[in-house]
Amino acid sequence: MERISENLSEAMQNKVAFRIPIFGGIPVPVSCVVTWIIMAILVIASILLTRNLKLIPDRKQMMLESFVGFLRDFFREQLGEKGMAYFPFLATVIIYIGFANIIGLLGFTPPTKDLNVTAGLAIMSIVLVEVAGIRAKGTKGWLKSFAKPVAIIAPLNVMELVIRPLSLCMRLFGNVLASYIIMELIDAVCPIVIPLAFSAYFDIFDGFIQAYVFVFLTSLFINEAIEDDD
Repeated sequence: MERISENLSEAMQNKVAFRIPIFGGIPVPVSCVVTWIIMAILVIASILLTRNLKLIPDRKQMMLESFVGFLRDFFREQLGEKGMAYFPFLATVIIYIGFANIIGLLGFTPPTKDLNVTAGLAIMSIVLVEVAGIRAKGTKGWLKSFAKPVAIIAPLNVMELVIRPLSLCMRLFGNVLASYIIMELIDAVCPIVIPLAFSAYFDIFDGFIQAYVFVFLTSLFINEAIEDDD
């Protein structure tokens, strides 16, 4: 039991991959390195998949177009045509989080297990939500929206600027970390057969579910910001 506790404590730590030898040594965490790996994989895959696109698509291009079309239809349903300007960001986020959550299958530590990563994603999303509101209503209309439906609840609406990113951040971080801890426990108790089935669930199914929930909530917030009439 003590060994399991030690393994869990070690697994929950965000280890430093290396240090940049300037200003006394800047630590670069493992989550940052794994994120760079994911970015490189996605960039290379994007270049390879979009090379030599044809008017009459082959099987590879049809699969790519079907995937992009699926994402566009999903976000169009959530955002409406007016909010599709934010589709590129949301599609990028769902792909990144999906890959980040399943990269554990390749032996890497999921970067979304790091609270700093999920906090960064949440802050970017909420900034986008507020920018969408300003673009749709203008600065004056955006400020007035905090006093709706009645001026007395304006402080609560202002608090949402903090509550929303905190909610997105902790939901993603908590679910990913919980899945990671459960897998470590299962692997420690029964390391041969059972972890394979649970890994398929937590790393693949649950990983994509968390990516879906994150962008779904962000889409709802954007839709609310751009559709809230004066």
